[in-house]
Order: sequence, then C-alpha cells, then structure tokens
Amino acid sequence: MAKKGKKYLEAAKLVDNTKAYPVTEAIELAKQTNYAKFDATLEVAFRLGVDPKKADQQIRGAVVLPNGTGKTQRVLVFAKGEKVKEAEAAGADYVGDAEYINKIQQGWFDFDVIVATPDMMGEVGKLGRTLGPKGLMPNPKTGTVTFDVTRAINEIKAGKVEYRVDKAGNIHVPIGKSSFENEKLVENFQTVFETMLKVKPAAAKGTYMKNVTVTSTMGPGVKVDPSTVNAK
Repeated sequence: MAKKGKKYLEAAKLVDNTKAYPVTEAIELAKQTNYAKFDATLEVAFRLGVDPKKADQQIRGAVVLPNGTGKTQRVLVFAKGEKVKEAEAAGADYVGDAEYINKIQQGWFDFDVIVATPDMMGEVGKLGRTLGPKGLMPNPKTGTVTFDVTRAINEIKAGKVEYRVDKAGNIHVPIGKSSFENEKLVENFQTVFETMLKVKPAAAKGTYMKNVTVTSTMGPGVKVDPSTVNAK
C-alpha cells in the first residue's frame, strides 16, 4: 500500500473509523479534513450489494445536482443540419461532426462531456476505443445520445453528473466543492442518495447499501449513517 502523507494522517485523526456519522456531520467533517490548497471536490462513494457481472444488476445513469458541481463543463456536440444551430444556441462549447472526430483521433480532448444526436452515432462509434476507456462515450442511459440537444446541454451545464457501478459494486459521484455551503452539499448528497435508491435492481438480494462514505479529493473517507438521510 502507498504510504500516507503527514497531512493526511493528521486529518484522519479527526475521523472515527468505527462510527457512521449523520449526513450533515459527515459532510462538515469531510470539509474539515480537506487539507488541499485548492478548492477540492467532495464526492460520495456507495458500496452496493449488487453483482455487476450480471446484466440485470448493472447500474448506470445520470443525475442533475440541484446546486451544481462547482465546475463548468465543456460540452462537445456531434450533430448536423438544424441540430448544429440548436446546439450552438443552447451554449455548446464545440459543435460539429467529421472535423471533431478527426481532432479526437489525433489526440484532442479539450472537453468534458460529449452529446451526440442518434444519427451521428454511426460515425461517433468509430471513436469507441478512444472514448470508452476515458468514460466519454455518449450513451442513451445517461441522456447524452438524444435529438433534444438543448435539454441535454442545459442539464450538463446545470450540474448533471454521470454514475456507473464498477466491477466491485462501487459508485463514486461528485457532490460539489469544499467551498460550497454545507446545506448545498447536503442537498446534492440527498439527491444522489435518492437516485441510488430508485435505481436499485430488482434482482439485487440482501443489503443494498452496504456502505456510504463522503470524502474530499485528498482527504480521508467519512462514513455516513444512511438512516439520517431524508430520502423521499
């Protein structure tokens, strides 16, 4: 295991690893133990009782955080015809087709999210090996393959984040910056928590939410007591 630094160890002393904290307290503690000199991202990690190897227990989607992420996402839209004008009007940072496919093939990645109209996916699919490993491939499940490009762009700019279960049954989702007010972080957390409950696979057996943790970019994890979350 990698050796932990002095600042991390000092921060970790503030966290009781044997305790699951109320959500408001956990978020406050995650902010307190953030020793980074930059405005760190806070994220929530879920360890779920699912078997991602089974198709009916794979979890993937997107959720719009009510208070945003604290980061302005750069959106690239693959479209043609009238959809180009629509995407530009909606605030897309880059809009086009073949020219941007060529740029990406040459190593250009000056964007955060890709939206593509369905009629462009035949061409965009050629970038699968390049975009897939980076998690940038547009997908209907996350709302990034759509003819409603205005809605897609607006949601991404407003704070839409994607989530996907990994091989170990974990999901990591950013909930904002350490500079956010606690109430905003709690609200974002609750929105993500509620989403995780809604997407529980019918085939999942036993305990679904095995562990919920919040952490800053470089700080220690703080366990959250799920019973303290006001999920709707």
